[in-house]
Amino acid sequence: MLNVITLDLEGVLVPEIWIEFSKITGIADFRLTTREVPDYDVLMKKRIELLAQHGLMLSDIQDVIRRMEPMNGAKEFLDRLRRQTQVVILSDTFTQFAGPLMEKLGLPTIFCNTLEVGPKGQVTGYRLRQKDGKKLAVQAFHSMGLKVFASGDSYNDTGMLLEADAGFFFCPPESITLQFPQIPVKRNYTELTESFDALLSERF
Repeated sequence: MLNVITLDLEGVLVPEIWIEFSKITGIADFRLTTREVPDYDVLMKKRIELLAQHGLMLSDIQDVIRRMEPMNGAKEFLDRLRRQTQVVILSDTFTQFAGPLMEKLGLPTIFCNTLEVGPKGQVTGYRLRQKDGKKLAVQAFHSMGLKVFASGDSYNDTGMLLEADAGFFFCPPESITLQFPQIPVKRNYTELTESFDALLSERF
């Protein structure tokens, strides 16, 4: 049976964009991610409110993203996986954010969301590709007869990880692992690579 690996982007391959943006702007509330706020809609509405309050535009976020680099070892990890099987990134980031980071990762396939942007470049809202899109993507791959192996680091990845044939947390906060003890934890790319290698070597 054919395989596909699905990966989260932020926290697995690249640093959290909003945390990097918080460091540059000095606005602490931008540090909140789905690691702390499980409800993505609540989190995004808060971010959009903060952007408006501080007069920050999409271009301000994009300037930070262009200076960001993949996590140490991420490109090599991803390149190795892509030589073995198909890899798809399932992310709650946005098309307006992803471009520079995808180039630095070798242009892997990514499914993500879209920001709504006003005429002056202000972020006014967002559109999900579909609700619970990561889990539904895994279900769609299953419907095509694919085995799915997955990794993510946050609350918004749990649907994907539980739906996959095998799913792994990658460097998650302890609060999440306590709530989902059934999901194995990998602490570095070596551990995650070994787990994927074992699965890919099996004959189904």
